[in-house]
Amino acid sequence: MKLTITSLTVLLLLISCQKNYNPGITQNELQKHITYLASDSLQGRKPGTLGDSLAADYIRARFKEAGLTLLAQDGYQPFDVVTEVKAGTNNNLSIEEEKLLMTTGFTPLGFTGNNTASAKVVFAGFGFQINEDSVRWNDYANVDATGKWVMAFRIDPDLDNPQSRFAAYSDDRYKVMTANDNGAAGLLLVNTTDYDKKDGLEKLRFDQSISTAPIPVIQITRQIANRILAGSGQTIEKLEKNLIQSKHPASFLIDKTVTGSTDVFQQKVPTRNVIAMVQGKNHPDEYIVAGAHFDHLGMGGNGSRCPDTVAVHNGADDNASGVAALIELAQHIAHNPLDRSVVFMAFGAEEMGLIGSKYQTANPVIDLKKIKTMINMDMVGRLDSAQNLTIGGTGTAAETDSLINGVLSNYSFHVKKSPEGTGPSDQSSFYVEGIPVLFITTGVHDQYHTPADDVERINFPGTEQVTRLVADIMKSYGSGNQTLTFKEAGAKQTTSYRRRLKVTLGIIPDHTSDVKGLGIDGVRPGGPAAKAGLLKDDIIIAIDGREISNIYDYMYRLAKFEKGQRISVEVQRGDKKEIFIVEL
Repeated sequence: MKLTITSLTVLLLLISCQKNYNPGITQNELQKHITYLASDSLQGRKPGTLGDSLAADYIRARFKEAGLTLLAQDGYQPFDVVTEVKAGTNNNLSIEEEKLLMTTGFTPLGFTGNNTASAKVVFAGFGFQINEDSVRWNDYANVDATGKWVMAFRIDPDLDNPQSRFAAYSDDRYKVMTANDNGAAGLLLVNTTDYDKKDGLEKLRFDQSISTAPIPVIQITRQIANRILAGSGQTIEKLEKNLIQSKHPASFLIDKTVTGSTDVFQQKVPTRNVIAMVQGKNHPDEYIVAGAHFDHLGMGGNGSRCPDTVAVHNGADDNASGVAALIELAQHIAHNPLDRSVVFMAFGAEEMGLIGSKYQTANPVIDLKKIKTMINMDMVGRLDSAQNLTIGGTGTAAETDSLINGVLSNYSFHVKKSPEGTGPSDQSSFYVEGIPVLFITTGVHDQYHTPADDVERINFPGTEQVTRLVADIMKSYGSGNQTLTFKEAGAKQTTSYRRRLKVTLGIIPDHTSDVKGLGIDGVRPGGPAAKAGLLKDDIIIAIDGREISNIYDYMYRLAKFEKGQRISVEVQRGDKKEIFIVEL
């Protein structure tokens, strides 16, 4: 066959225009994406690692290949996260003139304030100062802790009771705030024998909060505690036994001088969100956001359900499956644009507290007011034989039920609906901004957050069906002139704190901000804060004159108040400080 120059040119153009992907939603491509993202070579995609970066590069490449418009910085939205804390060179502790060895006798805790203190020691039981109807216990009633080290037990005296009255006051940060309120120079924490018979020292770890304590916080072994107690007629074991049996404070001054310094620093690493868009045909300035997080737990450690196992946590379902669905949807929508624009967002650092999605809503690439809905996919790869599927956020828009019911009629899923907009995934970051959301998941399983969450366990036909469902929901949301009307469905906040508050300010706390104080993500209409005049983006820096440095301080302060009380709340608003009177 003889080719003319013209026909040869056409043939070459046709070859060059051939796609390296199927614009449809296919099991083969879902498997390809998940197999790569969940491979051992990516080492669990922990934020800041090479695997994390390779995952982001892969997602961006697929977006670009499909012809999406890359947003932010050529498709990347970079930000930094704290992944761990490390000990500096100035951690030391001595009793009188006796110097102790770090890691055998003492260790700073990961959230310690960095400072030096040399002072006498007060033994203060469990470090409680509780004045509630159900329990009264004040370890500071008969001692003066001002300018002294406080030595106290960790946890509480009713450890084996899951309904312990003391559970709300037992975490380390709570005890630090109590010690600081009583003027302590530093806090020495000791494990009870019930809590740790081996008397081990805690490994230095990042507790997912970038805020640090106002004073030095050091864990010491019971052996070191007994050296401090030497000459007092007491031992730490005897004190523990008496306190647990009597449930009554027994505090006293110890005539020993302890000198200690703490030096811990947070290690920040870069990561990113990956963001691209398919422009809408008829309403290009109205947006649907489709999202999924691509990070996981790396080699394990904090967050793993096998904390003592060092192994690649591949996260095939959590959340390579959601990212694979996101990529397939991007390719499909690029080939079949909707009336509205669709922005595809792959979030980093979700496992560390929704940091990527929070960063995006705080630094939006598009106007948040123009986002009509956000659909988040997290763990969509393990559809079971009963076809169980959970769709959250169904109560966040007045029109949601009718829209998704019409789509679901074409599928055989057994759907559990949840109206709440919050939850432990990235849709929460958009819900608190007043955006209707949906959360799609096939649910948690035994391999969740373990090294066993591997690609071999993925149900690929099921993942394809879920992805097709999301595509149809997006088409329903993205077509025509109907828009969604936001509704508040559940509190606009989630928290893992054990403390049960009797009162609320009616605010949406910012859990991830690095400001000193507590940022306000939103204010509930008609709530105490709204009535007092507090606004979104205010930063609470004090309550009733007591400093607020972070979410822990806020919860601690608020736990002390009763319904009907009036309190002063000091906020930083821009470059001004303002005080508001709030009736709880």
